[in-house]
Amino acid sequence: MHETRHRHGIGNDLLKTALEAAYSISRCYVDNLDRTPVGATASLEQLRRQLAKPLGDEGLPPGQVIAELSNDVEGGLHTCAGGRFFGWVRGGAVPASLGADWLTSVWDQNAALYSVGPSAAVVEEVAGAWLKELLGLPASASFAFVTGTQMAHLTCLAAARHELLARRGWDVEQLGLYGAPRIRILASNQRHGTVERAVRLLGLGRGHITDLSTDSTGQVIPEALESELRFDPSGPALIILQAGDINTGAFDRFTDVIPIARRFDAWVHIDGAFGLWAGASPRFRHLMNGADSADSWVTDGHKWLNVPFDSGYAFVAAAGAHRASLSLRAAYLTHSSDARDEMEWNPEWSRRARGFATYAALRELGRCGVANLVERCCGHAYALVTRIGSQPGAELLCEPIINQGLVRFLDPHTGASESDHDRYTDRVIAAIAATGEAFFTGTAWHGKRAMRVSVCNWQTSDQDVERVLRAVSAVLTQLNMKD
Repeated sequence: MHETRHRHGIGNDLLKTALEAAYSISRCYVDNLDRTPVGATASLEQLRRQLAKPLGDEGLPPGQVIAELSNDVEGGLHTCAGGRFFGWVRGGAVPASLGADWLTSVWDQNAALYSVGPSAAVVEEVAGAWLKELLGLPASASFAFVTGTQMAHLTCLAAARHELLARRGWDVEQLGLYGAPRIRILASNQRHGTVERAVRLLGLGRGHITDLSTDSTGQVIPEALESELRFDPSGPALIILQAGDINTGAFDRFTDVIPIARRFDAWVHIDGAFGLWAGASPRFRHLMNGADSADSWVTDGHKWLNVPFDSGYAFVAAAGAHRASLSLRAAYLTHSSDARDEMEWNPEWSRRARGFATYAALRELGRCGVANLVERCCGHAYALVTRIGSQPGAELLCEPIINQGLVRFLDPHTGASESDHDRYTDRVIAAIAATGEAFFTGTAWHGKRAMRVSVCNWQTSDQDVERVLRAVSAVLTQLNMKD
């Protein structure tokens, strides 16, 4: 007994040492966000030198491990938590969500079944209901907390596959896809790559995707959808629409498009990785008009809700199809007859209790706070895109609809070609990153290279915007002087 207590005491001391070291390092990191380069500065070779240590035969004290880890990742971290990171549609983490995420690791619950993590199950149940209310989705819809939009697509499209084939008498969970009716997939030609990946993973096949034509704003053309559906009206069809294009933030016209799909008994899925949050804002809610009549929806929490990675949400109107596509029962599992067992609704079995961070973020922000966060980010995006786009040597390609916009930079040399402008745009993006003042990423839009401006972080302020504008102006001036 004495030996057991002694070991337990040592274990607690070691745990406290590691947690205290992590807390101290975290405080220092947060305190220096405004003074740290926004983009990573270390090379691949440097990071390998720092991190690729020989694995010793004997272990090390946990406090030492944490301290050395912090030192060795130096230069290899993007300061995504700060207000001047505008790449890849990434948010930060509001304080309560970060604190809850730390507790999630400390509590170390397996959020698979109510029986193995009761509080985790109920928190997810409550937060799921809050999300549906905020986003303007049907209260009766089922939901899943997953790693991100990639797995949310997989979850929703698995439900779609089940339902579309069940309507034709095919049990896909039992029989698989061998000999099953072919599901046609009609998707915007501006779709995100995660859609194709989900289609591949589900065995539906990328070759069964038909591109739907879009107009100059990136919206699916209703007549193009109707024409494709009429081409083969008898077969099952899955239609994938967008709430927030990755480059322009464009929303499909749901009130025009979804009724067409309904006439052909098609399943409508909406990719709203960040754009679905427009439904939480009185100012931007109109962009989601008609979206509540779709069959499934996805969005991320680690984008606009500002919870730590990894956090995504899947919603399905046909709860029965959702559950049937993923549910599993076994004698060695302790299922609840009253509570919600999470693994009935998502692809994971053992899983992190990511609902705690979402629950905490929603309680910290409230309805008004979420709306304000969305609208504030949209205002900052508009200011950045329009004011950068008006600078000498810059071109505004796409004014923000919500929080995404595009600018391009023009090679100042006489007779510069489109290819020259493409290369110059990438050069400017790299030069901005090198200042450490801001971080943007590049993209291709209508055959042109562009700098994408994406504002999702709760910390971005008016002062951040002005600081970034000064940095971009200085970069353009310096490059023009060199050239």
